[in-house]
Amino acid sequence: RFSLAQDEQPSGAALAPLRQAVRGYSSQTLPHRRETVRELEALLTDLEPAAPPETEAAQTVSPAPDPQELSRPVRYAKGVGERRAKQLAKLGIETIEDLLFYLPRRMEDRSQIKRIAQLREGERVTVRGRVRAVEVIKPRPNLEILKLALQDNTGLLYAVWFNQPWLKSQFAAGERISLYGQVERTYKQVQLNSPVWEPADQPFLTGRLVPIYPATEGLKPAALYRLICQNLERYREAILEILPEEVRERHELLPRAQALERIHLPGSLAEYEQARRTLAFEEFFIFQLGLARQRRQAQSQRGPELEISDERLEQLLARLPFKLTGAQERVIAEIRNDLASGHPMNRLLQGEVGAGKTIVAAAACLIAAGAGYQATLMAPTEILAQQHGERLRAVLEPEGVRAGLLVGSLSAPEKESVRRAASEGELDLLIGTHALLQDEVHFKRLGLVVIDEQQRFGVIQRAALEQKGANAHVLVMSATPIPRTITLTLYGQFEISILDELPFPKQIRTYWLSTDRRAQVYELIAEQLRQGAQAYIVYPLVEESETLDLRAAAKMQKELAKGIFKEFRVGLLHGQMKAAQKQQVMAQVRSKELDVLVSTSIIEVGIDVPDASLLVIEHADRFGLSQLHQLRGRIGRSGQKALCFAIADASSEESRRRLEVFRDINDGFAIAEEDLKIRGTGELLGISQHGLDTTFRVADLLRDFKIMKEARAEAERLLEQQPDTPLLVEFQRRFGASFDLAHF
Repeated sequence: RFSLAQDEQPSGAALAPLRQAVRGYSSQTLPHRRETVRELEALLTDLEPAAPPETEAAQTVSPAPDPQELSRPVRYAKGVGERRAKQLAKLGIETIEDLLFYLPRRMEDRSQIKRIAQLREGERVTVRGRVRAVEVIKPRPNLEILKLALQDNTGLLYAVWFNQPWLKSQFAAGERISLYGQVERTYKQVQLNSPVWEPADQPFLTGRLVPIYPATEGLKPAALYRLICQNLERYREAILEILPEEVRERHELLPRAQALERIHLPGSLAEYEQARRTLAFEEFFIFQLGLARQRRQAQSQRGPELEISDERLEQLLARLPFKLTGAQERVIAEIRNDLASGHPMNRLLQGEVGAGKTIVAAAACLIAAGAGYQATLMAPTEILAQQHGERLRAVLEPEGVRAGLLVGSLSAPEKESVRRAASEGELDLLIGTHALLQDEVHFKRLGLVVIDEQQRFGVIQRAALEQKGANAHVLVMSATPIPRTITLTLYGQFEISILDELPFPKQIRTYWLSTDRRAQVYELIAEQLRQGAQAYIVYPLVEESETLDLRAAAKMQKELAKGIFKEFRVGLLHGQMKAAQKQQVMAQVRSKELDVLVSTSIIEVGIDVPDASLLVIEHADRFGLSQLHQLRGRIGRSGQKALCFAIADASSEESRRRLEVFRDINDGFAIAEEDLKIRGTGELLGISQHGLDTTFRVADLLRDFKIMKEARAEAERLLEQQPDTPLLVEFQRRFGASFDLAHF
């Protein structure tokens, strides 16, 4: 619209071309109408009055958008509004910045324009030509087919859209358009079903490299792409640089705004990859900066100095009925150095199932007790806590270490007695479950916190236990090997110890069998039982329902006991049993009073029955890969030959891949890497377990491991030069203040 002063109104002669241009508009074809609109725009531009000369004060450049604008709700972005903001929220897009950083899932190369005569069935192509005809066909009720004939100078093809008759008004015979889609050949015709289309002279979704975005109901990828491009143009100047210039130069990275532009509007795949690499580096750099700061803060704190004589430690090790592996000796030495350093230890101990983490923990607890401090060990289940209690008492009490157990099944007077002993210093070691986190639990002089199966505790729980001792040393243990990419990212503030040797080679053969071979498996199990073997038969959680899980396990225990295993003693173990019942069942298994134990996945965590050599995992496709490997770790623990049978009719490609890896690979670290490839990092990282929002927008831990190592080195270098760099604020903004709790 134009608002003109009275003396600026155009004359009738000036308006004549406008009248001429619009004459006959209603009867024009669509291409002619478009040409008319362009002509009108040009004529109206000519009618605009010349701007008056600017005064010096008026000669100002329009200010760049304020960077704070990017944090505004996305409904204020260009072209969004309330309705579309709700659609964007389903994609996790809450702010304008989220919209700009909503990155493509992949790139589709639509740059090559193909001639119709060159088209081959199955390929995805861009073609350009003139509309020869367009019609709507109704072959049956509730089905309308829009069919368009497109011709170039080499041939003819047909484009087909289903139940979109309104599209007909968008096309006109003779108009030049571009189409993109998959080629099909039907009845000697070349056809594209539901192709992308646009006017040939307005290439946006064809004739170039086009990013493809994850979309949601009501918001097509193309519409989302237009929104992103509109707002990228509007807010480009508000995108501030984050990486120091010298870092960008060393690693040949783009300026931030340019990287964002090229990732959405790349001229080539090389441009796209350079942009993606720049933004991935930035994410890793900021994340590693926060982790490096955490490490430095820990190193600057004073912790209890826990030292022990060589003689006392050797006395403990001499009592063991086995010789330590080289890996155990190395890790004990690493922990011993940490405890004596005067700085709080923050160490992650991981190892293969059966690698001997418990004796390492025992050595650490002895060092603490020998220095006059207390230690505590928290396990995720009561069965595992009791097992630790039995083993650690057997090893440590002869050395004068007073150990106690605090679990939920104790009576109130028993709990009170244990708590009093810990608070008055009458216990050197307190082993327990979540009960250790209660406010009533106090220590007189806590110097060491050991957390077993650490991945089963949230960050809040771990921090609560650590806070019961002033700058106590922390040792967390994981029986699930963690991929190196994850340890350097999520556990970047830890020192890492790895038990990469087993006391003896595992001799477990694993088979994946379909359900129609179940009878054969159970016949083989029965044959082995007659020779004195012991077996576990495991059922999964069904839809994460303990009740359903209990019914399945209980029913099968009865059926097996009355059927194929009627000559054997068949027990049952599940999570809803009382603690005393669980203890009784496990005691029966260890003493060989039971031949078969039908169980839920409760046996996954740390159950140690040395003689068990047979395992059947029913519905194995319901278990995760690391969980399957943990279950397999329950057999063959004395080095004997063992058999594992995974029974499942895997219905999805992912479950088939998971079971193939489980069948073919016995090494836990190799399994962890394969699990990462299959599942990606999404399920391995998250606020609920780790206290950090480790959702990377661009970076991929598996693909970008090299970039992460480079970013980590640069983060360390910057922190060395600027310990209080303002970029730490960016870390808190992106990854959350909950990081402050993350001593893990």
